[in-house]
Amino acid sequence: MGKLLIVGTVAFDAIETPFGKTDKILGGAATFIGLAASQFDIEMGIISIVGDDLPQEYLDLLSSKKIDLSGVEIVKGGKTFFWSGRYYNDLNSRETLSTELNVLADFNPIVPDNFKEADVVMLGNLHPSIQLSVINQMDKKPKLVVLDTMNYWMDNTLDELKEVIKQVDIITINDEEARQLTHEHSLVKAASAIQEMGPKFVVIKKGENGALLFHKENIFFAPALPLKEVFDPTGAGDTFAGGFVGHLTESENISFNNLKNAVIHGSNLASFSVEKFGTERMLNLDQREIRSRLRQFKDLTQFDIELQK
Repeated sequence: MGKLLIVGTVAFDAIETPFGKTDKILGGAATFIGLAASQFDIEMGIISIVGDDLPQEYLDLLSSKKIDLSGVEIVKGGKTFFWSGRYYNDLNSRETLSTELNVLADFNPIVPDNFKEADVVMLGNLHPSIQLSVINQMDKKPKLVVLDTMNYWMDNTLDELKEVIKQVDIITINDEEARQLTHEHSLVKAASAIQEMGPKFVVIKKGENGALLFHKENIFFAPALPLKEVFDPTGAGDTFAGGFVGHLTESENISFNNLKNAVIHGSNLASFSVEKFGTERMLNLDQREIRSRLRQFKDLTQFDIELQK
């Protein structure tokens, strides 16, 4: 059984969309990544930090999904990281209303001994110094290190971010971030420039327009599944990452063809995540639903075409 280590936030979110709003609910990158990856037959652990204001029931929910929480530090008297945001009518743009780092401001990640030889390490969206610390604590080089990052770190910690990028095998970012990181408008050129920084594979997410996978001269495009309703896109990118690394950890195959499958698995699970507020949909998924929607992806993307000789 493959072993996956995830570093990221377990947090409170408060979300407002055209369809409603929430008070503080369970969120965070590591939460969404872990819930998505829990759909695969793997051993998995999370490294994060929370305050003792995080309800025990939230931790119990994660544990019930067979997620090892020995790497989650609980700070007595501390307050958990909190983010709130408002989405506009098209759900593609949002406004951050509040960001409270709280205990995350002093986060010093400690890799549990039983995960120091993990096969796959997923570096969720955090300060590059935290991501680098986790890499340096591994007893042996993982088979695969996957990095997720964002424009905030490009704006404020670019040199440190580039040090992390040198040491990873795969990076997942959105199209705007790929262009910012490389100063290339063409995503093909941007992906090539990112591969020269270190990663063998580049995944560029395009939201409701799907995702692109690059490796050397090879390119693969996976569409997002057209949905009747999109309720809350907050955790979609992290859910994609969780499905992506979950499949790779389970299959123990990092060929380009298998990464294509991983992109589809990630897109498939992300399509569920957006159907309810926060983690609600991911907590109530079953394998029958997942397989059914995978068949929809297959029908959406496969076709026969006759080529003239």
